[in-house]
Amino acid sequence: MTQIVRDPRFYEPRDEDDCSSYGYFCQEHDRHYWHESCGEGAHLIALHCPEHGPENMWPQPLMLMFPEGFVPPLSDLQLAWVRADGDAV
Repeated sequence: MTQIVRDPRFYEPRDEDDCSSYGYFCQEHDRHYWHESCGEGAHLIALHCPEHGPENMWPQPLMLMFPEGFVPPLSDLQLAWVRADGDAV
């Protein structure tokens, strides 16, 4: 399973958004993802909001712990953005 954290085509959440329900959507199988039940083979998962569609995720702790583990790797600018977010620690 590959999880998309950021994509320029996805909605960028803002502090004033009041979205209350989220799920995961498998881009590869074009259906909701729940414990690999969306189909056989590789999964490409994105956070999905019923109001906005696919959304970028807020910084995740694993991004700080293992920045070299992302494919493609986080750029210096992306890593600086993640480290600057107070919620990322």
